[in-house]
Amino acid sequence: MILLLDTSTGECRLTLINHTNEQFDYVWQADRELSNGLLKFIVDKLKIHNKTVYEVTGIGVFAGPGSFTGLRIGMTILNTLASDQDIPIVSGRGDNWADTVLKRLLAGENDHLALPFYGSEPNITKPKK
Repeated sequence: MILLLDTSTGECRLTLINHTNEQFDYVWQADRELSNGLLKFIVDKLKIHNKTVYEVTGIGVFAGPGSFTGLRIGMTILNTLASDQDIPIVSGRGDNWADTVLKRLLAGENDHLALPFYGSEPNITKPKK
């Protein structure tokens, strides 16, 4: 099962692609619950297909631009999963990112570490005190 994920907005988008190239798309309005619920969201959607994270064979991730925190959370979880399971991870940008990362995965490519592209410097507010 190939896993594609976009956490660049409050709406988390997950695509699972099985060995027959059937594609299953899921959306979760994560907002501020992304860090608490992303792994459970992935596990639950894999379970629908009688799969576990141990049966993921490749990971594609949207690199950005987008939410600074959303991109960091998504990539941290996926980089950890890819490293732990020793499976390829690739990232992509633009409107056709999913097609690009899928082609790269099927060609045997591996970034080994997906890094976010924010599109600009992060807007970090200063403490009030």
